[in-house]
Amino acid sequence: MLIGVPKEIKTNENRVALVPAGAEALVAAGHDVLIETGAGEGSGFPDEMYTAVGARIAPGAATWAKADLIMKVKEPIAKEWRHMRKGQCIFTYFHFAADEKLTRAHIDSGAVCVAYETVELPSRELPLLTPMSEVAGRMAVQEGAKYLEKLYGGRGVLLGGVPGVPPAKVVILGGGTVGINAAKMAAGMGAKVTVLDLSLERLRYLSDVMPANVILIYSNRHNILEQISTADLVVGAVLIHGAVAPRLIRREDLKLMQPGSVIVDVAIDQGGCVETIKATTHEDPTYVVDGVIHYGVANMPGGVPRTSTLALTNATFPYALQLANKGWKKALRESVPLQRGLNIVEGQVTYPGVAEAFGLPLAAVDKFLA
Repeated sequence: MLIGVPKEIKTNENRVALVPAGAEALVAAGHDVLIETGAGEGSGFPDEMYTAVGARIAPGAATWAKADLIMKVKEPIAKEWRHMRKGQCIFTYFHFAADEKLTRAHIDSGAVCVAYETVELPSRELPLLTPMSEVAGRMAVQEGAKYLEKLYGGRGVLLGGVPGVPPAKVVILGGGTVGINAAKMAAGMGAKVTVLDLSLERLRYLSDVMPANVILIYSNRHNILEQISTADLVVGAVLIHGAVAPRLIRREDLKLMQPGSVIVDVAIDQGGCVETIKATTHEDPTYVVDGVIHYGVANMPGGVPRTSTLALTNATFPYALQLANKGWKKALRESVPLQRGLNIVEGQVTYPGVAEAFGLPLAAVDKFLA
């Protein structure tokens, strides 16, 4: 199989979908691997490291032209849509439910779209989303702490405080992978941390693993408003598998928040859990609404590409190898987690959350795997 690895062209996206060790394993399995010029440089993997293990380097669109399997990190953006073709399998993060234009472009292409974020184990764990959620949760606190500095328009509060001065209050909406990693970071820095979640089972688990400076509260409208009114930093960490994130903070709620407080909405990939959030970039990450700083970078892990690429490819490579060795149909027939990853195929939507988001008909996965 010919496997293409394009260079990521989203703003300040320096991750790469395949490291040299992965390229070596694919070549050893009999596949032809085509890496776009400079694709790995942002993560510390120059072209020479790929050619040394048998991969080939190609310019621009050549990585798309004849590839049976395209491996990416982020969704193809508008400049790349013309390269997609019917029958080509694209394996990457898509987050379709948050972007109708993106969804319809992939429907029109006829491509087979297997989304990292909806590959799902029987336990409901999302193994290909987890490593980037871990990175994003930790980065959310790191970035939030920075933007609380007066230099960036924040309240001028040090997250951990100092003896005689109280620490900052961090409120985390959601106790999943993002939330638990954000809580660990904030608590480790000495902040006063509150985590809200709808699952009592999850709250019980968190009570066993979180340090004493983390308070756990059941999530409802009343409790959210009460907590954000005294928060210095709010982290949006909610997730509904493959669907649009619920809006937990409304525009009018910002008036309750302290001027110079910061919201970091990690749910931005799925539309965000704050009504006033919009996608931003690493180059221009924040804006202010009603005195509250909003951080909405949609590819947060791209800011630490070396760590992120290694963490991501550790998780994605075994699934990519299945797709390469067996072809997408056989791989999906033999892997229920990969079946859950199929979002769009031959112009039809196969993932419920995407179909529901845009009122599109839902096709059964089974009919494409015969």
